[in-house]
Amino acid sequence: MIDNITIVNSWNEWDPLKHVIMGRADGVCIPAPEPALDAKVPEDSDMRGQFGPRTKDTVDKANQLLDDFSNILKKRGIKVDRPTPINFNQKTSTPDWETKTMFGCMPPRDVLLTVGNEILEATMSYRCRWFEYLCYRPLLKKYYNQDPKMRHESAPKPRLTDADYRKDYLSDKIGVQKKIRVD
Repeated sequence: MIDNITIVNSWNEWDPLKHVIMGRADGVCIPAPEPALDAKVPEDSDMRGQFGPRTKDTVDKANQLLDDFSNILKKRGIKVDRPTPINFNQKTSTPDWETKTMFGCMPPRDVLLTVGNEILEATMSYRCRWFEYLCYRPLLKKYYNQDPKMRHESAPKPRLTDADYRKDYLSDKIGVQKKIRVD
């Protein structure tokens, strides 16, 4: 450990970018149906009811875009780190639920937020993203070992039981009072 190295430090989104984590599309899946996703997938979508690995050509295209953007940033002197994908095409569960696939690690900003010298790890409302944090832990460990001032906090994970979701929550047919009611 070197005492004067700062790896993690960001107070706003307007200063020049120096270091970023860019996602990967490797192994990304269409998530299996679950309560949080039901409202997000339109009734007439071709994806409704489908799940599993995305096609190789869509993964390749996404990775090409991510790699190209990464190379642009690197040419401008910005350090780019990438997460370590896991096998997202597998069943995962907790004692409260089970889902047939996970999602991926393409959008790091959904999971990680830097405030000063601290990286805050968010929890996900989708069951398919419950273990996504594992993709970023190797990077967080590296930053922690290199930067003595770096802090890492992880938000408590919700249980995500079926009772935690309201099927009609996004409907225009229910009022605000029903949306904020705690049963």
